[in-house]
Amino acid sequence: MPASLHEFLKTEPYTTLRLNARERLLAARNTAGHWTGHLSSSALATATAINALRLADAASDTPQYTSLIRRGCEWLLTTQRPDGSWGDTPASQGNLSTTLLAWSAVAAVAGTKPLPQPNLMRATERAAQRIIDWTGDLSVEAVAAALATAYGRDRTFSVPILTHLLLADRFDDYRTTHAWRHVPQLPFELAALPQAWFRLVNLQVVSYALPALIAIGQVRQAHLPTPGPAGWLRRAARHRTLAVLEAIQPGNGGYLEATPLTSFVTMSLVAMGLANHPVAQAGCLFLAASVRADGSWPIDTNLATWNTTAAVAAVGAGGQVGDYLSIDQRAAIRDWLLGQQWRKPHPYTGASPGGWAWTDLPGGVPDADDTSGAVAALAALEGAEPQRSLRTTAAAAEGLAWLATLANRDGGVPTFCRGWGRLPFDTSCPDITAHFLRAATAWPRLAAVHQRQLAAARRYLSRTQHPDGSWEPLWFGNQHHPTQANPTYGTAKVVLATGNPQAADWLIAAQGADGGVGGGPGLAPSIEETALTVEALAATLTSSSDPQWARRAEQAVVRGINWLSHATEQGTRFPAAPIGLYFAKLWYAEELYPLTYTVAACERLGLLS
Repeated sequence: MPASLHEFLKTEPYTTLRLNARERLLAARNTAGHWTGHLSSSALATATAINALRLADAASDTPQYTSLIRRGCEWLLTTQRPDGSWGDTPASQGNLSTTLLAWSAVAAVAGTKPLPQPNLMRATERAAQRIIDWTGDLSVEAVAAALATAYGRDRTFSVPILTHLLLADRFDDYRTTHAWRHVPQLPFELAALPQAWFRLVNLQVVSYALPALIAIGQVRQAHLPTPGPAGWLRRAARHRTLAVLEAIQPGNGGYLEATPLTSFVTMSLVAMGLANHPVAQAGCLFLAASVRADGSWPIDTNLATWNTTAAVAAVGAGGQVGDYLSIDQRAAIRDWLLGQQWRKPHPYTGASPGGWAWTDLPGGVPDADDTSGAVAALAALEGAEPQRSLRTTAAAAEGLAWLATLANRDGGVPTFCRGWGRLPFDTSCPDITAHFLRAATAWPRLAAVHQRQLAAARRYLSRTQHPDGSWEPLWFGNQHHPTQANPTYGTAKVVLATGNPQAADWLIAAQGADGGVGGGPGLAPSIEETALTVEALAATLTSSSDPQWARRAEQAVVRGINWLSHATEQGTRFPAAPIGLYFAKLWYAEELYPLTYTVAACERLGLLS
């Protein structure tokens, strides 16, 4: 070990940062012993909830949600940006989609009783002007064209936005307006088919979007019926697909635990005259139960599984999780994780048993990233492979088999469903593929039966590496990047799985002179991206045999730790950056990300001390 780095790891910037961050992460556990986290509040989610509850109240003789609507609007007013726009999080740049949704929700409330407020009107005027800057005017034609440009062939989010706008009466009364002809008709009747047929009929929605497909497809059909045989088919499929919608609704009413998706479904049913339908009623109850004290809604309820597995990986990055978690504490986390494994096919993605979702709540859907995280965490919690219990080993075996079966023909691993379609969440991606490799590494004996899939995954990563040495992830981005990608996150995750030296060089080159790292070279740094870079470089240093490269990597690590120490005030403050991407590229920040990634970097470096 070169003396310079060896000595640095004894100094105050590193040792204090490591101790404070680790203690803070361990203290962030909930009363059950695992991690829940806290997602940023979302203007987009808040706007859709307001519109759904407003419509529900308008359809009721006894309005119930006036207070929630008022508080939601007040929160939106406090988070409107100086230029009149809204971003996905209070720290995000303004964007067209969120501004359209917030503008229309607030405008619809501003013209109603008993909630008319002059400040709401002023907010809508400012937002309208910003929208005009983007679209040219406020006509349905201009807005629809702008959304089509933004989302292309993926209608998973553009059609719900247009539907929301119409139901907020932004283009005249939604019950009589001809603007519905600008809303593409979603083929909701296909939801009556067996799930196995969806790929055969080229269903152009992402695999998770069946609730929106059914509800939004039906509300459009209700207000602008399709003529001819297609219209007859849709009328015939109405009751069957409503039954599907009800059957796939989680017990708490929240589809995917997502406020926007649940809101879109709820407002569509209410606007069809089905305010008393069980799905609409349950959707309203979910929205009322998930509002925050400040009147806002998050994009999703929580990422408890994801945060827990990431935290376990972080505290164990230096060797043994048992160094910081007692036997009982590890057992509590293990048992909780085992209880989250899906033991039956998922109702509407059709995912086989064996996977994990991002949350412990009923709206979660099994996915590859969380399954990899859970499989790796179970290994860390039980120590060396010969010591692991039969129950844990069986669960890990099911998880790895689930992942291997999910892999696409190109060798890469998608998020939810193998080969469902060509839209992003159903295609292979490098960060999730790398996570699969890391999960398999944690269980060598179990992984032996999946060598063909693992070799294909490595070939996929080799083929998809950019010429500069980087990879781009799917579920993380950077709002300052020219294409809103985050090659720092993607590259760091692949380096952790493969030790690729060219990719590690890219990470060094992405570091700023002050030691911070952003989503790519020259971009503003964040705690999350800097910590990810430090961890990946530290992992590569343990296996490097090139002294010149090792020296450069050590210097980058020292600069990175010094930057992190300063940015976190020696591990006592961890402001989160909106680098997370939710469905349809909606930005979010998670308060545990900067803390977890910093702990992982510091603990990984501990192996070199």
